[in-house]
Amino acid sequence: MIHRRAASLAGLPGIAHGFFGRAGGVSEGLYASLNCGLGSRDRQASVAANRARAAAAIGIAPQNLLTLYQIHSPEVVTVREAWSGQGPEADGMVTRTPGIALGVLAADCTPILFADAAAGVIGACHAGWKGALAGVAEATVAAMRREGARDIAAAIGPTIRQASYEVGAEFRDAFTARDAGHARWFAPGKAADKFQFDLPGFLTARLGEAGVTRIEDLAVCTYADGGYFSYRRTTHRGEPDYGRNLSAIALAPEPAP
Repeated sequence: MIHRRAASLAGLPGIAHGFFGRAGGVSEGLYASLNCGLGSRDRQASVAANRARAAAAIGIAPQNLLTLYQIHSPEVVTVREAWSGQGPEADGMVTRTPGIALGVLAADCTPILFADAAAGVIGACHAGWKGALAGVAEATVAAMRREGARDIAAAIGPTIRQASYEVGAEFRDAFTARDAGHARWFAPGKAADKFQFDLPGFLTARLGEAGVTRIEDLAVCTYADGGYFSYRRTTHRGEPDYGRNLSAIALAPEPAP
């Protein structure tokens, strides 16, 4: 199974993770091949098989790979046990339960994986622009701290990058209305009324403000790199649907007695 790993997380004891792209699955057509999105119109049997492959790659039972019904919010849930299906409506998760993998589904939005190996606490969040502005990354950090985390490492996975993320003036205004200093995350666009938004840069800054000092950005663009699903690329091509990339992190299962 092909997946990227963040150096900041890869060396942590008892932590397994992966940022998965399109390669290595069984889906066909628009969804080729590792589509892990339950909300897509792909064959559900194919999605289940893909998720099982990804779970196996990080040493987790397929039924313990959890994803949320993502709603572009700052909502974070604390996971004590596995659920079936799409899960609760939220965009962040934290757990200290071994053997559970926290998964993020995205196709341009930013997946962030978190870990404090010493405290035995992990987290994951899905940050589109709405969730990022609303504070989902900071809310995930706060939830981890309530579970005992202190020294948190964070890794920003494949996401749309500034060069590919053109937005209008009203989008920029939504950020600068909150804080005039947010203007620094917008570069001039090709047209006079357009801007290029740096979503991962914005999130890196928000994590730093939340006290996270170990932040790694994989610097992979889902739009520019055809090895990943991209909602914006699909829209520009006029395609009817798209697959979802999976990013997941887990605490190693406890050994059998």
